[in-house]
Amino acid sequence: MKHDRLAYVLGAILILFGLLTGAVAFTMVRSHTYNPVVGIVNYFVPSPESVFGKERIFVLLMGLDYDYNNLDEPTSKDSRTDKIEVYAVDFPSKVVKSIAVPRDMDAIVNGQEDKINDAYHYGGPKNTDAVVGGFLGMPKIDTGGYFDRYLTFRINTTKDLINAIGGVDVPVTETLNYDDTWGHLHIHFTPGLTHMDGDKAVSYMRFRHDACSDPCRIKRQQAVERITMEKLKSDKFNDLTHIAQLIDVLHRDVDTNLTSDEMKSVAWAFRDMNLADVHQTQVPYLTDKELSCCGDVLVADQTGMAKIVADFVGPYVAATPPPSADAIAAVKPSELRVDVRNGSGVPGLGAKLAAVLRKDGYVINSVGNADNFDYDTTQIRATAKTPLAGERVRNDIHLAQATVTPLPDPASAATAVASGKTATALADVTVVVGRDYLNVPAETEAPK
Repeated sequence: MKHDRLAYVLGAILILFGLLTGAVAFTMVRSHTYNPVVGIVNYFVPSPESVFGKERIFVLLMGLDYDYNNLDEPTSKDSRTDKIEVYAVDFPSKVVKSIAVPRDMDAIVNGQEDKINDAYHYGGPKNTDAVVGGFLGMPKIDTGGYFDRYLTFRINTTKDLINAIGGVDVPVTETLNYDDTWGHLHIHFTPGLTHMDGDKAVSYMRFRHDACSDPCRIKRQQAVERITMEKLKSDKFNDLTHIAQLIDVLHRDVDTNLTSDEMKSVAWAFRDMNLADVHQTQVPYLTDKELSCCGDVLVADQTGMAKIVADFVGPYVAATPPPSADAIAAVKPSELRVDVRNGSGVPGLGAKLAAVLRKDGYVINSVGNADNFDYDTTQIRATAKTPLAGERVRNDIHLAQATVTPLPDPASAATAVASGKTATALADVTVVVGRDYLNVPAETEAPK
């Protein structure tokens, strides 16, 4: 019997697109053409509409489970899918929608009732396409299947990808404790913003021993997907070292029938995608029941699923564009109280950032240490009291990749920031300084 099979992958084609965007940039650096007359680099990437011959594609993502053999080596022999997620990628609107399908969902597999994750075991991607597409009630495409392309993520995809980008900062909302020595699984987390390397992120996403089991695990997976995508979009990773590491993950851990030209086209088209245009959901369920073949299964809410699928295949509209530079500039620093917490591990970096903000006219409420010193990326927590306050602070500290998280009110800010109990309820904005602030050029730290 396999032990607590994991969605070992981030389970988002978005992550792959971020990966591939780096691959495109890397390829262009190596294979550009130079025009000596005009003195510029010329390149051309065709639109995805022209490459695929349609304005939207449906993609099936499968993450394989694994077990340990008698030599204590991980193996995916006779694999099932721990992760099943389907994507609609709309090219004109740049909107991406996904539906996660819990692995224990009751479905018809090869003519009999079974867990839906068994479809891969009996016929790989082609059979999974037929079973998952039929289960969701999706319309068939011109090839006779339900999905235009597939992605199969092998065992170490998540771990390798997150390690390649230097880890992620994840807001843990509850205490998670679970140990499985045979399955090499040891999960121990407490509430708070937590820096995770690949192994820690994998264990966090494996946990399902709470009230709603696999559906709650899917929510944790999707949260990490978005955090990782935000980090992949950061300019910090547009250098050849990180791009080479990401391409290595792609070649080593991912199997797909997307061609090289298709991947480049989609990646280039979505390179500036607004994360507000990423919509994630999962199949709802009503109850569970026992099957003689495979134990406890989830029974889908057919009405709820039909509504989700109708939205999935229906017309798409892009999200409201980000706020304008003028709107952000209209926010007055003198009206904002700011707490600064040093989470970088570099002595004095918090005080240095506070001094910059003070010179720009901000009221510095307090300066101290964060709950830990493992923050790679600066975090900004802003209350709803002053709209766009977090964006204004991010602009003034010259960190475009800093994450801005809105909070409902000052009291919430005091409990939700990484510094926890040391924050003051009077702050409009709390900045947790990460190591990325070391890269801010000196001339931008204290504008005249």
